[in-house]
Amino acid sequence: MSLKKYYEFLSLLVFYAVLFFLGLAIPGMWQPVSLIMFYVALGQCFNIFLGLTGYVDFGYVAFLAMGAYGMAIAVDLLHRQGLGVFIIFIGLVLAVLMSTLLSLAVGAVALRLRGAYFAIATIGVNEGFRYFIEGARLWGGSEGIIISGPLRQSLGPQTVNYLSTFVADVLVFLIAILAAFVTARIINGKMGYAMMALREDEDAAKVIGVNVTKYKIIAFVISASFAGLLGACAWTLKMTYVFPADVFLITYTIEAIAIVMLGGAGTLLGPAAGGLIYGILKYYLAIKLPGLQLLILAPLLIIIIVIFPEGVVGTIKKRGAWRPWNS
Repeated sequence: MSLKKYYEFLSLLVFYAVLFFLGLAIPGMWQPVSLIMFYVALGQCFNIFLGLTGYVDFGYVAFLAMGAYGMAIAVDLLHRQGLGVFIIFIGLVLAVLMSTLLSLAVGAVALRLRGAYFAIATIGVNEGFRYFIEGARLWGGSEGIIISGPLRQSLGPQTVNYLSTFVADVLVFLIAILAAFVTARIINGKMGYAMMALREDEDAAKVIGVNVTKYKIIAFVISASFAGLLGACAWTLKMTYVFPADVFLITYTIEAIAIVMLGGAGTLLGPAAGGLIYGILKYYLAIKLPGLQLLILAPLLIIIIVIFPEGVVGTIKKRGAWRPWNS
């Protein structure tokens, strides 16, 4: 393994470390840093599918929701078993399992479609699954699952407070790092070349012998698994509850798309740049101009995308101002 191919990943580690220590060192900075890192992690996870295949999954939030439910179900069912913090590990495993199973079920059908048909199908999956949970009263139905009480019984109030205010955010950092590492491995390996061919021209990729279905499913499942982890940590552990109307909110998918396109789809550094820009704008506009932040945020994002049509990182690389380290 050539270290030169991973310079961009190492630069991401430095970026994450700087954000982490800024959050710890400057009073009042942890909240904006944790929000920025959520958006960076969301972009990193989503980029594995959108960026590498060119397919837009409008139902991506369903995988975050499955992860959130996985953690909530584990805590709700096992908090009386005396497992201590091990219950969190079980919740993470269940989150990945549930999001992976849903992605396999959805991918087996939806990935047979292309373009707008795929996008429409994924919207239907997201909304349909949400209303199925509410209508069938599955996992608490519309009332959801509240785990603040069970967590306090299992771990104690001080541990739960520490878990929701700090540990959950640290886990988001780790998810972002792991998603970036997996992306770097894909981009710099045989799978990366296959996905590049798929993204540029799927029919041509088939002609030269690329098994496009296999690679689409692999990217879809990996991206969904990371989304499950993110939902478990950034939602359930952070908020200590899961309501379907909240966790299935399509806004998270729209934000993921905006972040990836803003930074540069298919690039390793793009989601970090997009998440940083989006997180800073959203947080500080909400403070400075409450009630008007969304009205101002949308045109600002449009202006940035017009200036950088292939994303900030993608456009800079294309113009030759920054040579890719792995070339």
